[in-house]
Amino acid sequence: MAYPAGGTDNVLLFTDSYKVSHHMQYPPNTTVVCSYFESRGGKFPSTVFFGLQYLLKRWLVGPVITKEKIEEARELYQQHFGRELFNVEGWTYIVEKHKGYLPLRIKAVPEGSVVPYKNVLLTVENTDPKCFWLTNYFETMFVQVWYPMTVATNSYYQKGIIAKYLDETADSVDGLPFKLHDFGFRGSTSMEATGIGGMAHLVNFMGTDTIAALATAKTFYGCKMAGFSIPAAEHSTITTWGREGEMEAFKNMLTKFPEGLMACVSDSYDIFNACEKLWGEDLKDMIIERGSRGGVLVIRPDSGDPPVIVVQVLDILGKKFGTTTNSKGYKVLPPYLRIIQGDGISYETISPILENMKKHEWSADNIAFGSGGALLQRVDRDTQKCAFKCSYAVINGKEVNVFKEPITDMGKKSKKGRLTLECADGEWTTIQEGKGDPKKDTMITVFENGKLLRDYTFDEVRENAEIDLVKRKKRKA
Repeated sequence: MAYPAGGTDNVLLFTDSYKVSHHMQYPPNTTVVCSYFESRGGKFPSTVFFGLQYLLKRWLVGPVITKEKIEEARELYQQHFGRELFNVEGWTYIVEKHKGYLPLRIKAVPEGSVVPYKNVLLTVENTDPKCFWLTNYFETMFVQVWYPMTVATNSYYQKGIIAKYLDETADSVDGLPFKLHDFGFRGSTSMEATGIGGMAHLVNFMGTDTIAALATAKTFYGCKMAGFSIPAAEHSTITTWGREGEMEAFKNMLTKFPEGLMACVSDSYDIFNACEKLWGEDLKDMIIERGSRGGVLVIRPDSGDPPVIVVQVLDILGKKFGTTTNSKGYKVLPPYLRIIQGDGISYETISPILENMKKHEWSADNIAFGSGGALLQRVDRDTQKCAFKCSYAVINGKEVNVFKEPITDMGKKSKKGRLTLECADGEWTTIQEGKGDPKKDTMITVFENGKLLRDYTFDEVRENAEIDLVKRKKRKA
């Protein structure tokens, strides 16, 4: 038997405990509450907005409130608090008046948009005056867009680094989509998180070993196949042959996968001997012959100090197999031979590796990277300082600009009033207090009264999130 995520599919339970009593805390005669989500700052100067559509399709589209779910929630909250706090009357009204569809309107920037931090990214407000309390009830869920957004942002900035070095040291950046491979499946917190985070990485790249990401992208963004991989060895498939059988293990890989790309971990014992003696002498002819049929061997070092080890491995392979010099003046291994560095890869470590390669006159064309925990796990809500705050309300028929302004931390000062996000000549600006031009607002209504109004394809997201260097080259081409 398969159980639903979190033990329940009841969206009435997808909130923080203290929000259950908030319907009793707003001023009398409140009829509208409007809140917004933003990145208040953080590690990266811009964020790639992505993942809201997943949350909407997964949890909020359609008649998601039923009398049975209300009763389940009432019983749970009564036990949780030891008293009746749950808004049974309000939720029952949604079932009877709106047939279980949520009376909310959500506006958001197009998915994949790269927006500087400190700008509004989405707004949420109730469409039924009796459901003013509904807007912030689901804050907990809406804020979880921080995760796909932050993974996509982390991946986006690593793409920028790799693209820069390819542009400087390679004849082409065409191989960029496969230069950062997702190794993060096993290091993620859950199957659902893996699917979401792995899909977010694929906004920027097309290489992954995280299968869950493929199904998630297909289901929620209509992508038939979002990522690709190749046959590859792990240590167990090499070390079971024994130290004396390492060469036979390598030979087996070349034999069993006679064509196409194939990766082989080569540091089980001595990476330098493996490259110089086993690959570079004993199996050299097989590698070259395999290359004549379009085969590519990708050698994987998996330990040591990456900037140093990568160059040492390249130097050995260059000596054994020869190199050519490209138009930028950098060395390139034969087309049938490449390396992948999959240990210790993160936003912080990619630059030192590529810089040391450049220093030793090696093109970035020779290498791809694999990243695991640093890609899908070494992020949190504060990486981009994500927050959801109320900015506008209608109370007693009067419009009220709502904000917080703590004297102890002005970085947490929130925005006021109705918000629009406008972009002119590449400059993004959030206009507050209803002073913006709705016609210039880049946020569009994606959800209203339980219905999805805008369904983004994965291709659209990728196009929106493309880095400037690639855009310029495409326009030039």
